[in-house]
Amino acid sequence: MNAPQKPRTAVIKIGSSTLTDAEGKVDRAYLADLAHQVNRARKAGWNVIIVSSGSIPCGLESLGLPLKRPKDMPTVQAASSVGQRALIAAYDQVFSPYGMLTSLVLLTRRDTADRNAYLHARDTFKRLLELGAVPIVNENDTVSVEQIKFGDNDTLAALVACLADADRVVILSDIDGLYTANPQIDRTAKLIARVDRITPEIMEGATGAGSAVGSGGMITKLTSARVLAAAGIPLVICHGRAEDAVVRSLAENPIGTLFTAKERRHEITPRKLWIALGDSVKGRVVVDSGAACALSEHGSSLLTVGIRRVDGEFSANDVVDVLDESGYVIARGLVRYDAGMMREKDGVAIHRDEMIVFE
Repeated sequence: MNAPQKPRTAVIKIGSSTLTDAEGKVDRAYLADLAHQVNRARKAGWNVIIVSSGSIPCGLESLGLPLKRPKDMPTVQAASSVGQRALIAAYDQVFSPYGMLTSLVLLTRRDTADRNAYLHARDTFKRLLELGAVPIVNENDTVSVEQIKFGDNDTLAALVACLADADRVVILSDIDGLYTANPQIDRTAKLIARVDRITPEIMEGATGAGSAVGSGGMITKLTSARVLAAAGIPLVICHGRAEDAVVRSLAENPIGTLFTAKERRHEITPRKLWIALGDSVKGRVVVDSGAACALSEHGSSLLTVGIRRVDGEFSANDVVDVLDESGYVIARGLVRYDAGMMREKDGVAIHRDEMIVFE
């Protein structure tokens, strides 16, 4: 008799524009259908973690405020404080009829910035899944400040996937996937079903947030895809309101756009995650072919001798992107020297322990 197959883990990210209706209120009917699909996915052998937006719209609705994201942080945090309670209650209401127990996990960067905190968070997710719960994860907007914010839930979903050692990440969005051009502008734009390598052209074609209620955009999704590829975790981007979107996104040939990933090479450390998923890149260094090969193929540190060009003004310990001669971003890391000294020093520019290499 064959041994039972080990459950796979999926991280499902739901954006605000998917979760809310035309008035900006949380769509209870959509949540009910989501619960039905998650139940089917669990029966098919998937553990499910949900990274959910929606606490701020929930809070604004409860407080009787205009259903548009506030511009001042105290109002955002107040709405989140009220909304977290309402959001988890809504999830619990639609999941409980299927015997699915939900849990609320609130995170900030500070909660996973060092290895001990990272390991505690990882163990919590593991135990919740072992106990059969469906974790509902959100950024803790109530206490977040700029220095510890994730900034968007695409980034948070990538972090959670690495924490939970997930087998797939699904971003349910208000778009069908990645297109050859912006479909709102270019009618000839075509959906790309599969991406094996995120090229500079793809990154340059990404646009910012297009929704009034969301905070992410295609660029954050592509950044998350690069990190997930390095961790060996495939990503699917699809329209969250497509029929059976969750179930179909977990199929062998999913809907939307599949960003593939090679076999996992190593665990991404908490420090490398912080470097990779931050949005504080201060500059760029272009390296020669030998240095690019040493980074990509051998996991080496970046030596100053391999740097051909330095772009931007940055200081020691700033985050910079590392590009090969074709302009493709192959890595991101913390530099040991400022931009001026980088051209003069002879030694390690970025240590391999403070650098993530992308696929």
